[in-house]
Amino acid sequence: MRLQFTKRTDNAPLIAFRILFGLLLAWNCVDYLTNGTINKIYIKPKVTLTFIGFEWLQPPSGNGMYWYYGLMAVSALGIAAGLLYRYSLGLFTFLFAGTYFMQKTIYNNHHYFLLLLCIIMLVLPANRYASLDSYHKPSIKRYSMPQWYSWVFILQIAILYFFASMAKLYPDWLNGTVTGIIVGKFNISWLNFLLHNRYFHLFVAYGGILFDLLIVPLLLIKKTRKTAAILSVGFHTFNWLTLNIGIFPFLSLSYLVFFFPPDEIRKFFFRKKPALQDIKEPETLQNTNNKLLRYFFIPYFIIQLALPVRHLFIKGDVIWTEEGHRLSWRMMLRLKKGTLTYKVIDKKTGEDLHYKLSDDFTPLQIKYLPGRADMIWQAAQIIKAGYAKNSRDVAVYAISSVALNHHPSKAFTNPETDLGSVNWNYFGHNNWVLLYDDYSQ
Repeated sequence: MRLQFTKRTDNAPLIAFRILFGLLLAWNCVDYLTNGTINKIYIKPKVTLTFIGFEWLQPPSGNGMYWYYGLMAVSALGIAAGLLYRYSLGLFTFLFAGTYFMQKTIYNNHHYFLLLLCIIMLVLPANRYASLDSYHKPSIKRYSMPQWYSWVFILQIAILYFFASMAKLYPDWLNGTVTGIIVGKFNISWLNFLLHNRYFHLFVAYGGILFDLLIVPLLLIKKTRKTAAILSVGFHTFNWLTLNIGIFPFLSLSYLVFFFPPDEIRKFFFRKKPALQDIKEPETLQNTNNKLLRYFFIPYFIIQLALPVRHLFIKGDVIWTEEGHRLSWRMMLRLKKGTLTYKVIDKKTGEDLHYKLSDDFTPLQIKYLPGRADMIWQAAQIIKAGYAKNSRDVAVYAISSVALNHHPSKAFTNPETDLGSVNWNYFGHNNWVLLYDDYSQ
């Protein structure tokens, strides 16, 4: 495929994606509003485990998060309708970023992907056709866009899939252990002969690697595009049925609009939209302004390529330590189960204060704390601050044991390190996290 980045092409893919994207975002918000998630992760907890550095970002009191998500749903519908598009998308992006950085108990790479797409859409004019904005202000209506707009989306999904594929190249994925755990927990009577079959586990494992690695090239090649699209439908339908990953399967399928010829997308979604060759747009549009590409998207993609490999420069196996795990497309790779207790000692008297996690944290938070170093450290800071309110200076020691992918449990933290007195290392290994050096042997 010839890469003519500045060539103008029909903007139907961008417009169609805007509509689908907005509707999916609204669906996601309504789902949260109705399935109990808001109460579980924002209202019920006494304390919130935010991204480190965002401790100031806390959920509003009472039922404020319901109004918060309601406003997000309304702004998402504004995106789909192209109504005050930049304001609607800007508001949604701001609010969604708040929910993303506000809590990580149910951290998901797909939420990160949504945030990135919001940023990309925010700088592109996706409201210039089939929008209320263009209806009320016809002067903004356009039928074309630079071809590089589509390539921005294609490159973003290619990065996601490539690093997702590379992350699977480790023993427990390659021998079917992880996929066996994932699919084996589902009790679907008419599928049990597959779900509990080791060869099916291996098929899913290697199928996942190959799909992530090859799906974008196959979609780019004309001869294999339709077959790849059918494979995408099957793959994401399977994920939707077996994994609790929200709107991501449907978002991935909506992405197909950028791989098919714009004329085909126009004919499928916008039958009344004139073909590009039948109209003449203002001459000023014929010379594309590439500043956005040069000064925003090139640095943006350099960062996107750097983040997923940063763990290679951090001591230890990221599967075990999870230092460098987030923002790296390391999806559905492992299962961790473990125990965690804190020993809290009054520094002045030496008294053991017999702290219980359940005094401050919900069962869901306690479930995800073991094996996640940043959350263990944050919990220690919260515990220390709680005692400080009562004028007690305490040392906080974490005793954590973790079983990775059903392997025997191993100690995860150094029980002799006072986590209340150490700083978090953002860019390297935290020495109190014990390594699992022989794991990949």
